[in-house]
Amino acid sequence: MSIPGGARRLLIRASGDIPLDTPRLPAREAAERELSKPMYHENDPNLLSRAMNALWDRLGRILDSVSGAAPGGALGLTVIALIVGALLAALWWRLGTPRLISDAPGRLFDDGPRSAEEHRATAEEHAAAARWTEAVQERMRAIVRSLEERALLDPRPGRTADEAASEAARTLPGHADRLHTAAREFDDVTYGGRVGDQRAYQRLHDLDLALERTKPQLSTVPGGPAE
Repeated sequence: MSIPGGARRLLIRASGDIPLDTPRLPAREAAERELSKPMYHENDPNLLSRAMNALWDRLGRILDSVSGAAPGGALGLTVIALIVGALLAALWWRLGTPRLISDAPGRLFDDGPRSAEEHRATAEEHAAAARWTEAVQERMRAIVRSLEERALLDPRPGRTADEAASEAARTLPGHADRLHTAAREFDDVTYGGRVGDQRAYQRLHDLDLALERTKPQLSTVPGGPAE
């Protein structure tokens, strides 16, 4: 003769008062309370460790998915990584170490006073070695120093390339555009993070020679004798 479940539980309680069948919800709540005690979590990883583990797991899944999607699987992924690395190396070789971009151009001359010929000689040395950024800088300094030596510019410490171009354009108006272009190229390679090239240097070289052959347009003194 079989005994219904409810009657069996009553018999068990009557005999030993120890229930064997606990309802599901109270049992789960009791287990959660028990497992929430600190003694069960003494060796758990901290929040940072859990976050890092989750990040690495996610990256691993992403790489696995890319590896599966790339032609050739893991080998294809390796080839893609090598190609990207080669492109980055080529850009680094072409552009050089990244420069910090300044908000405003600084001084034209950073070292002690040197003659225009000294700046020209240094510029030619850089150009011969294909160091075009340095060649552009030195040629612009040669241009400004030459104008100072010809008394077309007043020697002034702290002058910027753009200021020198604006001041020189007053007495050399026929070269105003080229002077401003030269100043802009100097600022770009010195403070703007760009890399000089042979064409930029050639433009400054030609401007330097043209200015040497140009007579300044001196303004007449008001009220003075007319020529």
